[in-house]
Amino acid sequence: MITRLQRFFVRFHRDERGAVLAEALIIVPFVTLFSVGILEFGNMFWEKEQIETGLRDAARYLSRCQPSNPLSGYVSQCSQAVARRIAYYGTSDPAATDLRVSGWDPSGSAIDFATVTRAGKQVVVASTSHAYSSSPLFGWLGIGNITIEAYHEERYIGW
Repeated sequence: MITRLQRFFVRFHRDERGAVLAEALIIVPFVTLFSVGILEFGNMFWEKEQIETGLRDAARYLSRCQPSNPLSGYVSQCSQAVARRIAYYGTSDPAATDLRVSGWDPSGSAIDFATVTRAGKQVVVASTSHAYSSSPLFGWLGIGNITIEAYHEERYIGW
């Protein structure tokens, strides 16, 4: 019985037919996992870039707003609400519905604005955080929730 079993396995040892299939069955899952991981991280970095672009646009808008002047009668039309629309939607149009990043909206991720003084100059600071909605791959790998945080400063110019 043992000699029959040995002859059976020796035949497979010398036969090279099907070797490519066996190697492919071992390698393909790892290559697939690696490829999906690259796509997932690429998407995460794209979302972070879009959020940073939105914050930059909003901070630029606020940094160029002329303050109201009661002496001259000028009333500024600038507001943080418009800056938030610019950040989330890329436009100041109140009817806009296309978000820069899916899930990054006024109801889920707040944008904080502040004006601080640094080295004698006013600076507009915009910051936010966004919970990244990942694919099931991260959960399967045991990677927890990922929070994208972004921050931008723009020197106040005012016209």
